[in-house]
Amino acid sequence: MVVTVQTCKQIIFSMYGIVNKAVEGLVCEKFGLDAWNEIKSKSGFEDTTFLANKMYEDSVTYTLAIKASEILKIDLRDILLALGEYWVLKTGKQHYGALMEAGGKNLKDFLVNLPNFHSRVMLYYPNISPPEFKTKVLDDNQIEMHYFSKRAALAPFVEGLMFGLAKMFDTTISIKHTEIKDTGADHDIFLIQIEQ
Repeated sequence: MVVTVQTCKQIIFSMYGIVNKAVEGLVCEKFGLDAWNEIKSKSGFEDTTFLANKMYEDSVTYTLAIKASEILKIDLRDILLALGEYWVLKTGKQHYGALMEAGGKNLKDFLVNLPNFHSRVMLYYPNISPPEFKTKVLDDNQIEMHYFSKRAALAPFVEGLMFGLAKMFDTTISIKHTEIKDTGADHDIFLIQIEQ
């Protein structure tokens, strides 16, 4: 699926600034502070300091991602993939460490328990509009992940989350996006193959 500026501009919800802080952390870590300052400036947020517990319209986050894509000359899908992985390995561990540890002892267990994760995150951030995950174990090495969200164009971010979780558990996975909401499906479905 091609993630476009148009699909990103359809976002009308709000999310906590912790997401914008993750974009900042990813860009600063991989490309440096100057790149982040340029992205903020070209996004119209030059004088903004993002606060983790403040609500921002989703369009703010998407504007940052789009400008990062343009300035860094990296496909928007790849930015969202990298952000998903960063979210797990950095933001998640830093802000939700106990929840991440309680999610399971291996990747399969964590993915099976993922539908309950956002319920627990809502204790930290009560005003979030979280996605919903449903998992179906097909066999010992295959899980079908159903992803429901009011937001458009975030499937690459979810894929990045899955790759981040795989790294967290020192596991190799492959992902096939079998149903795509942005092209007309009811919701996104991912087939996750856990390599032995």
